[in-house]
Amino acid sequence: MPDKSLILYSTDGCHLCEEALKMLNSLKLDVQVMDIAFDDDLFFRYGVTIPVVSCGESELGWPFEIEELQNWLKKNGITYHK
Repeated sequence: MPDKSLILYSTDGCHLCEEALKMLNSLKLDVQVMDIAFDDDLFFRYGVTIPVVSCGESELGWPFEIEELQNWLKKNGITYHK
């Protein structure tokens, strides 16, 4: 069974990351927040694109609105609550 855990690639002080986390929290989702600042590989990969939501191999990068996030979650088989 594929991993359905959500990761939000982020860093402290990123207001866009805070907005993305608010959206995820509004859908009552469990999200692991990964700070890219302390990992060179993650910083290289996501440094100019955060926030990025990830589930397995699928990623949703900023900018996104709540509707786009909900569609992405459905596409990836992730249940959320309004």
